Formats: sequence, structure tokens, C-alpha cells
Amino acid sequence: MNLKSKIKRVPEFKGVVFWDITPLLKDRHSFRECIKGLADHFRNEDIDVVVSNEARGFIIGAAVAHELHVGFVPIRKKGKLPPKVASLSYNKEYESDVIEMRDDAIKKGDRVLLIDDLLATGGTIRANADLVEQMGGVVVGMGFLVELEYLHPRKFLGDKYDIHSLIILETTEES
Repeated sequence: MNLKSKIKRVPEFKGVVFWDITPLLKDRHSFRECIKGLADHFRNEDIDVVVSNEARGFIIGAAVAHELHVGFVPIRKKGKLPPKVASLSYNKEYESDVIEMRDDAIKKGDRVLLIDDLLATGGTIRANADLVEQMGGVVVGMGFLVELEYLHPRKFLGDKYDIHSLIILETTEES
């Protein structure tokens, strides 16, 4: 199955190229293949919990957690969770942001799989990893539906994490 054909390029959406995963999610066979592909890559990692950032990451992360028979923890934007939360401020390409999760969501030594829909520059997933590690968790891997290789996110993230992406986009012109 050609998963790449299910990702649609939307040029100049809010000043950037937007990669729409809706057609992939809508197609039950493609969606299932993606969830199974991400889960299979990490299936032997003894994962305790999957953690994902809002909003599209929740869709993928919760499904991968279900497939792996583990729990799911959401990371939210500031102010979306009731206290007590652990938070982390970080800089993105064009602004700064704050992410939060329940302060009891990750226990010391928990083996955590980070899942998101898209790996662009790596700033958001790096912040997610930093927050998990700040809470005592161990990031065993990072999984993505789509990786924008042309933004070189792996250079930013380094070799510390097992990174697995199902669809690699090498240029802004692919679709």
C-alpha cells in the first residue's frame, strides 16, 4: 500500500506547507497499516506508556497504545489540564510554547514511547522527551506517521533516540 499517496500537500496554509493526514486516517486500511507499523517497530521494547502531544498526535498515540496494550498519557498546551501539572517551556521555529501533563502521569523509570503525527524540525518532540525525562521517565523511542526529512529533524534530535517514521517526505513538493 502506498501510504505516501494518502498524504495531501496544502501549499501556503498559514504561511507554511501543510501536510494533511485526513485522507490517510479516513481510509481504514491505511490507518490500520500505520498503527500496526508504528506498534510493530517498538513492540519488543517493554513499553509502559505511550505519550503524545495534542492534537493529531492524540489520534495516533492512543491507537498505538491500544495496539501495544499499554496506557496512554496526553501532553497538553498550557492551561488545558487542572492542577497539579508538570510543565516545560520551549522555543519553536517561530514562537515559544509551554506544554504540560499531570504531575503523576509518569513514574520514575517508566519506559515511554513518544508518538506524533509529524516530525518537522524536532522542537516539539524534543520538548516532549525533555518533559518525560524531567519526570523520571525513560524515552525508549519516537514514532511518527510522517517525517519532513527536508527540515533535517534528526540532526536536531541527535542519536539519543530510536526514531521511526513510516512516511519520509524529502521535499516540499511531494504529495
